[in-house]
Amino acid sequence: MALFGNPEFNSLEDLFVNQLEDLYDAEHRIIRVLPKMSEAAQNSQLKQVFDKHLAETRRQVERLDTIFRQLGRTPERETCEAMKGLLREGEEMIDAKGDPSIRDAALIAAAQRVEHYEMAGYGTARSLATHLGNADAARLLQQTLDEEKAADSKLTEVAENAVNVHALH
Repeated sequence: MALFGNPEFNSLEDLFVNQLEDLYDAEHRIIRVLPKMSEAAQNSQLKQVFDKHLAETRRQVERLDTIFRQLGRTPERETCEAMKGLLREGEEMIDAKGDPSIRDAALIAAAQRVEHYEMAGYGTARSLATHLGNADAARLLQQTLDEEKAADSKLTEVAENAVNVHALH
């Protein structure tokens, strides 16, 4: 997680900033991959979910920028190795051969793994912000957490009501 060796945490704020930097990197990586996922999707509802979430993700980066500014810090990215791996798996689904309906189901599976990682990260960061008494940051992080949960729910809905049903036939 640290550029040169292990991170050093001397305060809860150090950990909070580290978590923000990790999320900042993750979101930037997601912005690069979501258009590819949308293009690869065959189902129009799935394309719409990816396109909508791309716009949300851009706003989520803006929220992180705001939190960094409120902390008096320049936004920085801490390489998010977990997201790199999750997105690498997602790109394998984008490039997968075979039945397009099955590939859509695979894209949903990969996207939901990303959403669950983000929910864990934003939940942790929100909790840290709350403990640090930073209500503004906690509110912004909760807003993003709510969007991630909604995106996950929408992916489940599209899978269960359209993609997986179509993939069976």
